[in-house]
Amino acid sequence: MPRRTHRYLATAGALALAGGSLLAGGAPVGAAASVVIGPMMSSKFVSALQPPTEEQCVASLTEPCYQPSQIQTGYDEQPLFNRGITGKGETIVIVDSYGSPTIKSDLATFDAEFGLQAPPSFKIIQPAGKVPAFNPDNSDMTGWAGETTLDVEWSHTIAPGANILLVETPVSETEGTHGFPQIVEAENYVINHHLGDVISQSFGATEPTFPSAASIRSLRSAYINANAQGVTVLAATGDEGDTDYSNAAGTLTYTHPEVDWPASDPLVTAVGATQLALLDNGQRTQPDVVWNDTTNYALNNAFDGTPGPIPSAGGGGKSTVFARPWYQNSVAGVVGNHRGTPDISMSGACSGLVVTYDGYAGEQAGWYVDCGTSEATPLFAGIVALADQEAGHSLGLINPALYAMGTDHAPGLIDVTQGNNTVSFFQNGQLYKVWGYRAGPGYDLASGLGTVNAALFVPELAQAAGGGYQ
Repeated sequence: MPRRTHRYLATAGALALAGGSLLAGGAPVGAAASVVIGPMMSSKFVSALQPPTEEQCVASLTEPCYQPSQIQTGYDEQPLFNRGITGKGETIVIVDSYGSPTIKSDLATFDAEFGLQAPPSFKIIQPAGKVPAFNPDNSDMTGWAGETTLDVEWSHTIAPGANILLVETPVSETEGTHGFPQIVEAENYVINHHLGDVISQSFGATEPTFPSAASIRSLRSAYINANAQGVTVLAATGDEGDTDYSNAAGTLTYTHPEVDWPASDPLVTAVGATQLALLDNGQRTQPDVVWNDTTNYALNNAFDGTPGPIPSAGGGGKSTVFARPWYQNSVAGVVGNHRGTPDISMSGACSGLVVTYDGYAGEQAGWYVDCGTSEATPLFAGIVALADQEAGHSLGLINPALYAMGTDHAPGLIDVTQGNNTVSFFQNGQLYKVWGYRAGPGYDLASGLGTVNAALFVPELAQAAGGGYQ
């Protein structure tokens, strides 16, 4: 089954904000199955009435949280906005199981609070079948609703002028690879009907949880189709560092390196995660580092009541299903004969949360703080929408352009040279450490090619993907 890149962690405690207290978040469903597709995020309720400030998050959760203007400034978007590059005329496609019954009103609340304009168009479709009625007692549905909220609100933050198309699918976690076929069907519908320019997937499943490599290959038709029709497809790399869940319930983790599909697919851009350090005005206080909160014991205890190490880091590593694609030949010394992930990284650290507004039943309505590669992926979807507008057309598979930019040291690609995605965790009474990869100069399996300065990166990508980058 597919799994979201948004892990909902059970939480408890109190936050000194007017109108609210910290309540338990939903947990991903633990139905027995060989494959689980799930969101790659963590989420925590903070207030019923007002979004938390950075200082309030530090006081209560030990780490800061960020609002839209801070992230926009952190990625240097204002020069683009000043010349009308907001994503206008482009459509970001968000794909999530079930969706959220309140997403339109939740986005309106989010926009009103932070002074964002509504997207020119926000449509919801269910091309793979009618979604079951929302059940607030179904933690799988509430978890996906939270994922949907994060995806919509933060892709819109980065590209406020872009249209949003939310594609809801009717199946989440069932036996075998079920759940993915409905996603493939829905995405093929979007591609064949030319409904969007960039598809954001904040979910994945660990490669060895599939019955076979052939079963993964049988699910690739949407990515082959997108490549043929010039649609960019993104996927989150996961939130357990260089490994990920080994069972459908999300209660066990592989004790050796593994990566997630579809992020590992050569026709998909794999998005990892960094930790930002921002002032109230959005200015960086230090360079980005690889997201890794595994041993951030104070945060782990405050956020989900687990004082020990937990696997909480940006995904990355080498595929055991896909060989190195030609566009990674320039980094063959790092990836060997394997497809390496991530390709690019954006903000996703729990030690640098983002604020969302959730209003659906089954969870306390109000303001939440979220993190994970489920955050990073819609952020980068917004960046791609900006580049599509800059280019005047959709860019299709951008990976060859990204690696060409990396080879040529494009100024808009910001190298991430610090951090790693090694994780430690207790499992069945034993402490495990899964050694991952360190960031360093150039491409690495912890941060990919690095992160972006949008003002520079957007025109560079528009030019590179059009074959004109020098």
